[in-house]
Amino acid sequence: MNARIEAPTNFQIDHAEDLFRRAPERYLDVEGGQIAYRRVGTGPDVLFVHGWPVSGATFRGLLPHLAPHVTCHVLDLVGAGDSRFDRATPISLEHHIRSIRRVVDLLDLKNYAVVGHDSGGMIARHAVAGDPRLRAMGLVNTEQPQGLNWRFRQFLLMAKLPGFASLLGWAVMRKSLRRSRFLLGDCFADLTLIDGAFEEFFLAPLHDDASRRWAAGQLVHSFDTKYVTELAQVHQRIDVPVQLVWGEHDPFFPVAWAREMVDTFANARLHVVPKAKLFVHEECPAQVAEAMLPTLLGTW
Repeated sequence: MNARIEAPTNFQIDHAEDLFRRAPERYLDVEGGQIAYRRVGTGPDVLFVHGWPVSGATFRGLLPHLAPHVTCHVLDLVGAGDSRFDRATPISLEHHIRSIRRVVDLLDLKNYAVVGHDSGGMIARHAVAGDPRLRAMGLVNTEQPQGLNWRFRQFLLMAKLPGFASLLGWAVMRKSLRRSRFLLGDCFADLTLIDGAFEEFFLAPLHDDASRRWAAGQLVHSFDTKYVTELAQVHQRIDVPVQLVWGEHDPFFPVAWAREMVDTFANARLHVVPKAKLFVHEECPAQVAEAMLPTLLGTW
C-alpha cells in the first residue's frame, strides 16, 4: 500500500526553495573540484542525483513531501549549482560516476537509497550498481538500455556545434526561445514552469556565469553513448527494489521504452504520470513522491 503524503504548506515549499538560496551545508572534495552538499529531513538516508542542465535545486518540490520520512542528501555535481571547479576540472559522465562513489564514502552511508533524474539517474546506476550498502532506487525519466531515441540524438548533435554553450546561455533568458520545442519546450507540459524558480536556479546562472556555461557545454559535448548501451549489463547488478516514475509524454525518454525497461531489473515497477513530460518531478512533485516513498522506505 502506498504511503499517503499530506500536501505541504506554503511555508514548507518556500523553505525548500530557500535551502538552495543559502550556502551549502558543506563541500565534498572530489577529483578536480568540490560538490556542494545539503541535507534535510529525518529517517533513512536517500541520495539525490540531478541531471543536465540543472542542480540539486531541481528536487526542491519533492523535498517537502519526502523530508518528513527520509533524510535527503542533495548534491550539486561539479560544474552545477554551487559546486566549485575550474577549467581544468574533468567534467564528464565518468567523472560524475566516480564522484558519486566518493560521496557515498565521504558521507559514510551504510544503508542508503538513490533518487536520480535524467542523466543523474544513469550516472547513479553506474556508480552504485552492486554496492551492498544500496537499499533501493528511484529513477525519474532517465536513459534507457534501448539506446537514445531520435529526439535525444538530435539534441546531442546540436550540442556538439561550435559555440553551443554561448548560444544556450543567450537563448534561455529569452522566453519565446526557451519555450521552443527545440530548447526547453519539450521538457514541461506546463510551459509557465520554465519561468520563476526554474529560471532563477538554472537558466539565469547559465546566462550570467561563463564558468557554468562552460561546464554545461563540457558535459554534453563529452557525452559518451557507451554509458547508455551498457545499462542492460548495469541493471543485472542492481538487485534492490527500483521504482520508475515517468512523465507520460516525455519525448526524450519514451514511456514505452520505460515499460520495457522494467523487466531488465530484478525487482522494478513503473508509475506513469499522465500528461507530464521530462521534468515530471517539478510538475507533479506530490504524485512522484507518493509513488516513490514506499520503495525508498522499503515498504512496497
